[in-house]
Amino acid sequence: MAKSRSDTDLPVAEDGSTQGAPAKAAPAPEPSAPPPAAKKKRRPIVWIVLLALVGGLTFTGYEYWLANRDIEDTDDAFVDGNAVTISPQVSGNVVSLDITDNQFVKKDQPLIHIDNRQYVIDVENAKANLATAEGQYAGFQYAAEVAKKNFPAQLDAAKAQLQSAQAQVIRAQADYDRQKSLPTRATTQQEVDAATAALRQAEAQVAQAQAQVEQDSPVHQRIGQAEASVSQFHGQIEQAKARLDQALLNLSWTIVQAPQDGWITKRNVNVGTYVTPGQQIFSLVSPQVWITANFKESQLAHMRAGQPVDITVDAYPDLKLKGHVDSLQLGTGSRFTAFPPENATGNFVKIVQRVPVKIVIDSGLDPKLPLSLGLSVEPRVKVQ
Repeated sequence: MAKSRSDTDLPVAEDGSTQGAPAKAAPAPEPSAPPPAAKKKRRPIVWIVLLALVGGLTFTGYEYWLANRDIEDTDDAFVDGNAVTISPQVSGNVVSLDITDNQFVKKDQPLIHIDNRQYVIDVENAKANLATAEGQYAGFQYAAEVAKKNFPAQLDAAKAQLQSAQAQVIRAQADYDRQKSLPTRATTQQEVDAATAALRQAEAQVAQAQAQVEQDSPVHQRIGQAEASVSQFHGQIEQAKARLDQALLNLSWTIVQAPQDGWITKRNVNVGTYVTPGQQIFSLVSPQVWITANFKESQLAHMRAGQPVDITVDAYPDLKLKGHVDSLQLGTGSRFTAFPPENATGNFVKIVQRVPVKIVIDSGLDPKLPLSLGLSVEPRVKVQ
């Protein structure tokens, strides 16, 4: 077996390298360390940069502290406003719906129409009852006027009748006395009996006339009774007028109108819906809105009414609003909950309370960007 040619068989040059073999790469020279003088020149520059950086950060932090030391802000804030609940005053089927969802309406604008046929009938009945009461009242007025003349005349007639009866008694008494004084041969028993009967009849007529005078004597009372009847029917006229007014009012309520300007929200009524008094059919959100911010009690030390406020809206980041603090609620939010805490019982754990603060928007509103009630905002109050 032939021996393979190895590197040892190659001729060796005079410098000791093997001829025909690739030359080995020379080792890279090691970097030379900078001289001490160069290090000393570089150190001041590093220190200057570090000092400038620290100074810049300190100045920036101081400026930030100056800009925010008198600022109180919170993210527990939202858009607030008036939301009026619209309810019908009468019951019936809705025959016309004049609005749609989220529509802006003006004050007194018709919103819905309720079937008014029954209420028209009620108005006609009330008018008829009023006419009847007025007729009865006029009749009793006439009767009272007649009574003022008739009752005194009746009393005078009764008195005259009494006097006439008394005169008849005197005449009958004279006739009776004459018959009794005559001798028996000068008169007859028949004539005596006739004189006696005439006397008794005259006395009866006097008694009857006296009774009639007694009956006709309370003239003022009888006139007062007639006038009282007039007053009674006058009250019935007032009642009939009140029923007519109520019927007309019910008829007007068949057209539900907007109590103020605003947007229709939460509509739950359609044509054909049967509505009842007090039923919520939709809400009306007024254009006037404000901010209700719930600040911690530790943020209220320097907060006062009239302080300026910068407001950002989460829904519209580019919308910048300006406002001012209007008032602070005299009570924390937990105090007006359905079940306020009772700290006098059980174990007490102190919890930082929040106080609602009303912030009025002064400027920055965009009509194209309506602020819906409940939108989250972040107010920043300049407290000093």
